[in-house]
Amino acid sequence: MPNSPTNASPTYDAIIVGGGPAGASAAILLARSMRRVLVVDAGKTRNGSAEHVHNYLGLDGISPDELHRRGRHEAEHYGCTWKAGAIDSVRRHSGGTFELVERSGSVHRARAVVVATGLRDELPEVEGIEDSWGGNIAHCPYCHGYEVRGGHIGVLAGPNRSFSLHQAELLRLWSDDVIFFPDAIDLAASERASLSQWGVRIVDGRVRRVRSVDSKLTVQLVNGEDVDRTAVFVGPRFSPNHALLFDLGCTHNDDGWITVDQNGATSVAGVWAAGNVVDSLAQLVHAAAQGTRTGIAVNRSLLEQDMSVLDRQSP
Repeated sequence: MPNSPTNASPTYDAIIVGGGPAGASAAILLARSMRRVLVVDAGKTRNGSAEHVHNYLGLDGISPDELHRRGRHEAEHYGCTWKAGAIDSVRRHSGGTFELVERSGSVHRARAVVVATGLRDELPEVEGIEDSWGGNIAHCPYCHGYEVRGGHIGVLAGPNRSFSLHQAELLRLWSDDVIFFPDAIDLAASERASLSQWGVRIVDGRVRRVRSVDSKLTVQLVNGEDVDRTAVFVGPRFSPNHALLFDLGCTHNDDGWITVDQNGATSVAGVWAAGNVVDSLAQLVHAAAQGTRTGIAVNRSLLEQDMSVLDRQSP
């Protein structure tokens, strides 16, 4: 790197909040670009309860924990500093740098910030779902459908109504035996007709619990009916972990999601976001790709700043 005041500063070129596929990929790209990078990682991965990862080219079947470990190892191999912790606040100084404060009280400064804090799956308040979440109760057919192909599949409507209906339709690709439990949502006559025509059976009534015994599930209704299933898919509400982005004043859409451009740039200069925190549909491989693309955009912005400093110093 050319000598410049920014290189001599103890300030990081970029601080990345979150060490999942998006954050780790951005960190690796920036570290390989000779940038001084810090990752602050809370260590809570969204898919941590699942046994395996699929649809990730070259890494099929890897565990979420191992994928996370490899991301950290690769980032550190290229010189990135990786710290376990949580960022509680961030503010932008008038000079364009940022100050981030950890829950522990540690303070870090950076020229750029990448927020890759993911999202939370808000599940229906039905007993037994959390106990088997990530096993034979899941939300993503593309991630788990193949493993239960040909089985007896249930779809329990959750707070994400449209997604729940889509799950019921989609899962017929993996099984001829799909039952949809509307639970608390009311289905229109046209929706009932469409599901039935597609071969999805509808079982009405409120669900009391989902019971798991020896890896077999039983959906127990309030009316006393029991329905045995091989696997149950749930449509959670996707709640992004975007408090830091809101604190910075980043623009959001009508649904409350932070808006970014194709490179992950927010409306606040120097702040980027990637992965599930801004894209609820991003699978792991998508999040990783977004992180890499965001890293390139961050590096380009930093390069422009570096060259601008030299221009101002020129006689």
